Amino acid sequence: MARNTKINHVRNIGLMAHIDAGKTTITERMLFFTGKSHKIGEVHDGQATMDWMIQERERGITITSAATTAYWRDHKINIIDTPGHVDFTAEVERSLRVLDGSVVLFCAVGGVQPQSEAVWRQAEKYRVPRIAFINKMDRAGADFHGVVEEINEELGANAVPVVIPIGSEADFRGIIDLVDMKAIYYDDSDQGILLREESIPEEMIERAHEAEAIMIERTSEQDDTLMEKFINGEVPERHELVAALRKATINGRITPVLCGAAFKNKGVRRLLNAIVDYLPSPADLPPVIGTHDRANQKIIHKPADTSPLAALAFKIQTDKHMGKLTYVRVYSGILGAGQVVYNSNREKKQRIGRLFEMHADRRNPVQVLHAGDVGAVVGLADTRTGDTICSEQHPIILESIDFPVPVIGVAMVSESRPEREKLGRALMRLADEDPTFTVSTNAETGEVIVSGMGELHLEIIIDRLKREFAVDVLVSPPQVAYRETIMQSIEHEYKHVKQTGGHGQYAHMVFRIEPGESGSGLQFENRVVGGRIPREYIPAIKRGMVEAMAKGPYAGFPMVDIKVTVLDGSAHDVDSSEHAFRTCGSMGFREAARKAGLELLEPIMCVEVACSEDCTGAIAGSFYSKRGKIVQMESKGKISLITALVPLGEMFGYASELRNLTSGRGEFTMLFERYQAVPYELAEDIVKARRTPGKG
Repeated sequence: MARNTKINHVRNIGLMAHIDAGKTTITERMLFFTGKSHKIGEVHDGQATMDWMIQERERGITITSAATTAYWRDHKINIIDTPGHVDFTAEVERSLRVLDGSVVLFCAVGGVQPQSEAVWRQAEKYRVPRIAFINKMDRAGADFHGVVEEINEELGANAVPVVIPIGSEADFRGIIDLVDMKAIYYDDSDQGILLREESIPEEMIERAHEAEAIMIERTSEQDDTLMEKFINGEVPERHELVAALRKATINGRITPVLCGAAFKNKGVRRLLNAIVDYLPSPADLPPVIGTHDRANQKIIHKPADTSPLAALAFKIQTDKHMGKLTYVRVYSGILGAGQVVYNSNREKKQRIGRLFEMHADRRNPVQVLHAGDVGAVVGLADTRTGDTICSEQHPIILESIDFPVPVIGVAMVSESRPEREKLGRALMRLADEDPTFTVSTNAETGEVIVSGMGELHLEIIIDRLKREFAVDVLVSPPQVAYRETIMQSIEHEYKHVKQTGGHGQYAHMVFRIEPGESGSGLQFENRVVGGRIPREYIPAIKRGMVEAMAKGPYAGFPMVDIKVTVLDGSAHDVDSSEHAFRTCGSMGFREAARKAGLELLEPIMCVEVACSEDCTGAIAGSFYSKRGKIVQMESKGKISLITALVPLGEMFGYASELRNLTSGRGEFTMLFERYQAVPYELAEDIVKARRTPGKG
């Protein structure tokens, strides 16, 4: 089926930022100006189109990434609005994996904030081209040029303004477009919806020419043709400048900067133009590269309908009417309704039921998704987040999505057996949707342990259990996701010998166990020579060790950051087997870990508090009482910013404490930083509580 929009007229973009920078507000304006919606939905009224969940509308925050499609200047723009709160960072992670470009928003007053840095790093990780939009230019304390400097200094970007503001704070009236060198004013009497283009005002001509010269110079540094013109004192043609800016943006060498006040509809249409002008289409990016287990070689698919199918499932959503909706990004080929496809990760054939173009929680049925499209599929029951959908004749596995590990958990108990079964089904569906939400069972107490990224994350999960699934549960206070590791390096020998009526079991190995790098999990190396342990048994040893690490010998928490080197061993011609070596790996590892000495690790959070200067002493004292370490204190205008590293276990209920310390005027953000050893006395208390049924 022929596509309606050429692939080079498609833009897959995301909006991301620190919480409360205005992402959803800007998305609502985009939908209004592109004609997708005829009424502007406001976040504070609980009417935002993209915040469709009950919890989002009640709290005025974005919890789940929402997708929609709009059209501007004959271009199809697939927009994903992502959450700003750090507890929902997985939504940003999964969106960035499938986006071609992003708009990073900054508050003109707050500038670069902790979550701004986090999303910027995530975008760097996936090499996603960015444009920046400095929002809330009408707020008291707005500082456009100050924020541009922060973007350059704190994020290491090459931020180049392509507009500058006319006025600021209450006097913010419009922008000067440096590419077209014209002034754009917004009519406040019509809420900024009407605009007019005029010549640049006399008092700003000199400043505009200075900003234009900087834009041309910085762009010329990335383009030989423009550099030659710049050296000769020639002004480039408009199309040359736009093409050079676009190329440099796609290559990640320049970040064009725009500004506005989205709530008052100022600057949004210029942002839509910038999305079309500077951010890439799927055709502008390198071909998608994947692998396949059987071939074990790189497979390259060009982003075209004529290439074999390659699509990535990046989000699962449970819908009460449709069942399971799988959001996919099609990188190559065509996905059609009724088509039989192959899930290469799970080696299963599945049939596509219906296809949809999404508009938040509303669906527009389509027959085909083309290369470069983002849409939702019904019928992929066995597909999980990160799976690749392809054709069986051309199998390919695309790079999956890395998600952070949960750092906080709560125990849940249902009073009756039917309620327990209902809870189990509900938790399975929620875990399908959210890869950072995990479910396990405490074998000793029978409690269900659910883990997530923070208190708010778990609050939302519990709220959804009650509202969407009608499950009543008793919930314990939050629990920290501790880890275990070893303290020193040792060599250890272990022999597993078991005689039974028939064949016995024999496995013998000599190995070294030592502390690994932080965040490394298990590093496994085989140095056995001469076939003393047959090569086919080595993977079984590793599997046994991985199983042993799932429940550490100190307190039953998962083990991390360990390096194992298998040095020697022996096997028996008859009694050795994969099972024997797997048991040997598991039991030998646990024995060696105890011998190496064990310590408990706790998640350390990077906490940033914004407050008035007179509250800094009280906040610093509060951090010190929580075993915290202050790493930075700075001032931004009248606001003090305090950054500290604090154990997660000390931070429960901090939102209420901060309200009391700052009379309700303080704000804080919290990001996972690293795991760190727990002081011995405290660790012993935690272990004792863990070993006492019903406690810990």
